[in-house]
Amino acid sequence: MGQAKPVLVPDVSQREVEIAYSFTGAELLLFGAILYPGGRVPPARGDTDVVVVVKGPTESITIREKEKVAGIWINAQALRYRSAPSFYAVASSRPVRDIVDARTRAIYEIGLDSLQLSPASNAPSDVQDRFARGLVEQRRRAGLFYEAPGTVEITGGVLYRARVKVPAQVTVGRFTAETFLIRDGRVLAAAVRDIDVRKAGFERFVAEAAQRHAILYGLAAVALSVGLGWAAGRIAQRRG
Repeated sequence: MGQAKPVLVPDVSQREVEIAYSFTGAELLLFGAILYPGGRVPPARGDTDVVVVVKGPTESITIREKEKVAGIWINAQALRYRSAPSFYAVASSRPVRDIVDARTRAIYEIGLDSLQLSPASNAPSDVQDRFARGLVEQRRRAGLFYEAPGTVEITGGVLYRARVKVPAQVTVGRFTAETFLIRDGRVLAAAVRDIDVRKAGFERFVAEAAQRHAILYGLAAVALSVGLGWAAGRIAQRRG
């Protein structure tokens, strides 16, 4: 590679994802080019890989354990996290464990086992590890956390592309797509693109009304509930 480092020029098929009532999810195409010094692809002296990490906005979340007492499942111990990504997906040219070591994965948060979560309490490390695994597994089952090894295609050592599926239940906000160029276990270049996921149509109107006019929105919601309840009662009386 010489002393000069390559540069990543990434892009994404959709800079904005709009969520309407009929939204069933989206598939993002993440693509880009690798610009090498001098414009020439260096001779292959090892494996060159590309990893794309897509993260959703962070949020506070409480994870609770269930415990069976006298045949009944009840909430037991709980742990709150100050900030956990609402969505996390990793697309890579090979399994991330075959690309970089554990230390590098932890530095760049590459892989589900390398997420840097922020627990709100000083729980013992074994407890934190257990709840972190529970959080990851919970969101993996919901389709919000996943890894997709072997899904990044590299063409001619210069162009790359990957597809990341965004499920319907994602949190709205600013998403980031971070691309890493890795060779022989070393991160040579990194670049980030932002993606805005927002509500559209009536859902957007309701969300903005709730944020900008919280009191009026609450009163309108109460009035609507009372009105619907009164109408249901009148209909029931007439049918009776």
